[in-house]
Amino acid sequence: MGLSVLGIAGSLRARSYNLALLRAAQDLAPPDMDITIRGIHAIPLFNEDVEAEGDPEPVLDLKQAVQEADAVLIATPEYNRGLPGGLKNAVDWLSRPPKQSVFDLKPIGLMGASTGIGATAEAQRQLRAALAYCGAQTMTEPEVALARVHRLIDAEGRILDHEVEDELRRLVEALGAWADAVREAIAAA
Repeated sequence: MGLSVLGIAGSLRARSYNLALLRAAQDLAPPDMDITIRGIHAIPLFNEDVEAEGDPEPVLDLKQAVQEADAVLIATPEYNRGLPGGLKNAVDWLSRPPKQSVFDLKPIGLMGASTGIGATAEAQRQLRAALAYCGAQTMTEPEVALARVHRLIDAEGRILDHEVEDELRRLVEALGAWADAVREAIAAA
């Protein structure tokens, strides 16, 4: 039985470098891993008044996709030394209702790319904290945080650096092992 991974791009840009990373991860994944990519474009701003009337369809769809996946791989840019608002908003929706998040006990891998020199370490730190609060089981290593990504990925979204491909391959392989370890720990509990 293969591993089902949901890839979530934290950028809203159609030609996002982080979306390109997820597409490269699809190509580099082991044969027993299937990575499906979902965007967060249609997720409305979180509002408890809206939630009280029922989750909007895009939120329900994303919640179901996270629930059905064996693991999640999130690619995030970094804006102003922090997590992008759209991605944080999606996490807020997915964290609901309290103590019943679809992220609870879900194995998660993080990666990110930025055109700046600071890469995405701070955005990933903030995302890791938000996911921990939701009960997610986020891997700490390996880390993929690419700086000056415009030098590493071309305009068509192709990876230009073999070391980056190796980093992505290690990440997706580690996510598969992490998902197995989390699944075994849950079964043993």
